[in-house]
Amino acid sequence: MATKAPETQAAKRPARQPARPSARERLLASANELFYREGVQTVGIDRIIEHAGVAKASLYNTFGNKEGLVRAYLAFRGNRNRDRITRALTRFRTPRERLLGVFEAQGEIITDPDYNGCAFVSASAEAGADSAIADEADEYRGWVRALFTGLAAEAGATDPDLLGRQLHLLYDGANLSARMDRDPTASSTARAAAAALLDAALPPAADGPRHPARP
Repeated sequence: MATKAPETQAAKRPARQPARPSARERLLASANELFYREGVQTVGIDRIIEHAGVAKASLYNTFGNKEGLVRAYLAFRGNRNRDRITRALTRFRTPRERLLGVFEAQGEIITDPDYNGCAFVSASAEAGADSAIADEADEYRGWVRALFTGLAAEAGATDPDLLGRQLHLLYDGANLSARMDRDPTASSTARAAAAALLDAALPPAADGPRHPARP
């Protein structure tokens, strides 16, 4: 009868369990879920702490206070949106495609089942103009405006700053319509309007009238 081969040390070693999220990660995940769904003023820190399953001291040691947690939450939302938009734009080749692709990326965001409007708009409505919330909102909105302005310049717009502002207004309007009107096609409508604005902002073609490009 064959003898059983001795188990190796690796076989005896139990499978490594995934590391438990840190207190910071759990607090931020809870803040992201509750603040986004219910509002930054409605949700108190005790509820965040209970949801995260951490000691109250962990919140104060990590974020300082509730305002610090709200700021971290908004920074998280902003970074996630930047990453989603930036990744989406890698699918497009030309400046025009990338500019209009911002609205396609927006469409992926607003058709998410958990979409509950723009986190920065919601939080800003509950805060003062000189709060940390306003600072985070200004930073994120500045990035969106710079993205549109840069893409407008790359696409050849005669006044990239003006076109960037117009596109940003369309982007804001699509976010609001998706939430308030429960319209999942808002970004598609905004994209079509953006295409028309872009065509109007380009210099006349040297060899004759410009043919409108497809939306």
